[in-house]
Amino acid sequence: MARLGRYFLPDQPLHVIQRGNNRQAIFFCEDDYGRLHAWLAEAAAARDCAVHAYVLMTNHLHLLVTPGNENSLPRTMQALGRRYVRHVNTARRRTGTLWEGRYRAAPIDSEAYFLACCRYIELNPVRAGMVVHPGDYVWSSFRAHAFGAADALVCDHALYRGLGRSAAERRGAYRALFEPPVDAAFLDCLRAATNGGWALGDEHFKRNLATALGRRAAPLPRGRRPKPAGDPGPNLL
Repeated sequence: MARLGRYFLPDQPLHVIQRGNNRQAIFFCEDDYGRLHAWLAEAAAARDCAVHAYVLMTNHLHLLVTPGNENSLPRTMQALGRRYVRHVNTARRRTGTLWEGRYRAAPIDSEAYFLACCRYIELNPVRAGMVVHPGDYVWSSFRAHAFGAADALVCDHALYRGLGRSAAERRGAYRALFEPPVDAAFLDCLRAATNGGWALGDEHFKRNLATALGRRAAPLPRGRRPKPAGDPGPNLL
């Protein structure tokens, strides 16, 4: 089955995940985290790819990004991969791939899910039992959003800036987002969308996205056969 092309629409945020090969570690010491963080910030800035939220986990990483053009994200990830894999292979005296195939990306309905996606990303270390509070984990965007910590990788999204008139108001409102319990249904939907490369949003969002892209933005219902070539059918979802 042919791979679906990468998503790109202007101002459309994407949830991105890149895993280690066979879900093995991609970081082996604290220096590795610092190098990838710095190189990702450099690559993203050079290729017009705004990173709004991130977390660097032991064997994978999550990003919430808005690419400036259709090549911004793939070129950012390509540049990062080449530099970081070369570093790991040299330092660890290993060869071959570090990643489990190419990265996965899913468009996110900004108004409904952007901040929820930030929360999901930054709570990864808590769900993994690595820390008790997201602020205890160094390698995520939580400290920048919640406490104003300097982070060269983070580019604030308009929805984050809209949380308050002042920086203090925004940080307080953002911290408050982490008080309710995690919505398990949302987590399942986000994981399914990202792993499958599908859109996360309501039917209206998916339909508009499919129309703009000229391709499906969600999987066909179970048991339903694809339309013949040249017949897009009434629903591009």
